Amino acid sequence: LDVTVQAQVLALLRDLQKRLGMALLLITHDLGIVRKMARRIYVMKAGGIVEEGLTEAIFNDPQHPYTQHLLAAEPKGEPGAFDPGAPVVLKTDDLKVWFPIRTGLLKRTTDHVKAVDGVSLELREGQTVGVVGESGSGKTTLGLALLRLIASKGPIVYMGRRIDSLTSKQMRPLRKQMQIVFQDPYGSLSPRLAVGQIIEEGLIIQQPSLDYDARRERVGAALAEVGLDPDAQDRYPHEFSGGQRQRIAIARAILKDAPILILDEATSALDSESEQEIQAALQNLMADKTVIAIAHRLSTIQNLDRLLVMEEGRIIEDGAHGALLAGGGVYQKLWAMQSGGFLPE
Repeated sequence: LDVTVQAQVLALLRDLQKRLGMALLLITHDLGIVRKMARRIYVMKAGGIVEEGLTEAIFNDPQHPYTQHLLAAEPKGEPGAFDPGAPVVLKTDDLKVWFPIRTGLLKRTTDHVKAVDGVSLELREGQTVGVVGESGSGKTTLGLALLRLIASKGPIVYMGRRIDSLTSKQMRPLRKQMQIVFQDPYGSLSPRLAVGQIIEEGLIIQQPSLDYDARRERVGAALAEVGLDPDAQDRYPHEFSGGQRQRIAIARAILKDAPILILDEATSALDSESEQEIQAALQNLMADKTVIAIAHRLSTIQNLDRLLVMEEGRIIEDGAHGALLAGGGVYQKLWAMQSGGFLPE
């Protein structure tokens, strides 16, 4: 759920709890929700409860090492050093993605859904950019359009070359330089291929001279980097949980090593501890690359160089985390919704 819808659902649950006098058991890996909604916490590990107590007490003074590790894994930090004079690698001017609304017997176009509506961007080499906004604001559509995965209008310039009018065949060599980790770990992995086959596809295309053993060794190393068993290469996606499937998708991106990387809610299916492990792996992947990270959980992108806030297909705010918070606009309101205080005892 996006920030606004999540806040509405949580408010509804709290209202129902108050009116009906019911107990509420929240099972979640989102520590922000726990902080806002729960009076007591039970921390579980390996099937057992390792710590319990009042929410504020556990957040402020955790006793068990596992709880301490979980809380320490919450995303934090400031943007790293970025050269604002770095060359522009991807540029758009008045980019639009409009989907027609067809009605009547003849299915004539009567209106359009303006998923992306006049976006102009300059993305520089080595820059990390976060894109946030409510569901339906155009975040994912923008990412797909930048990589030419859906039809759009308006110039898209990659490394000084216009790519918006290129055919699929002309785009094929450039695909090696672009990578996306999709939000849905169930739909982005082919159920007919083993995990090793899925991950090695990019290697086969980019480095056809690599033999089977060399590819298998590199696939195993990529799986280990995201916290999975290197020997899991012969298993199929349905044998893994949603979070594990997302790790597989990230391992595929790590192996491809493309200079343009888009992460569409890449860690949304993970708990804080797993997310920290994956973020560490992604840091190596993101080095010297242009990265666009699409997110609902604002804490995961607060340390990026630049944040874009989208609403109804347009960019309405643009800046670093601290500047947007101080601006008192939409981003500040979204942040306040996700970082509420503790409930009274």
